Amino acid sequence: MDIDKVRALTDAELRSELATQRRHLYDLRFQLATRQLTDHSQLTNTRRSIARLLTVITERGLNENEVARAATPTRSAPARPTLRRRRSTTADAAKPAAKSAAKSTAAKKTSAKSGTGGNE
Repeated sequence: MDIDKVRALTDAELRSELATQRRHLYDLRFQLATRQLTDHSQLTNTRRSIARLLTVITERGLNENEVARAATPTRSAPARPTLRRRRSTTADAAKPAAKSAAKSTAAKKTSAKSGTGGNE
């Protein structure tokens, strides 16, 4: 798309064209990754088109983030339950220490029974 044609677009048309070109670039990259793209110059042309659109958006003083948000339709996400972590207490902190102490005591008892003493 020529810069003159881009400058002739309205703000709403700029938004939709930017969204279209970005989607087209995404599709081209996907085709490139799956080795379906035959004309690699399309990537360069699409990137330059996006740059031209962004240049006009900047010249007009529009915010790119607002342009991108306005061009994409908003979807309401389904409500997800929030997961809560329970607070750790001193009793919770003492549990792992008690388990490791019990393991080391059990290991000492088995080595004492076998009569090796652990150093032999």
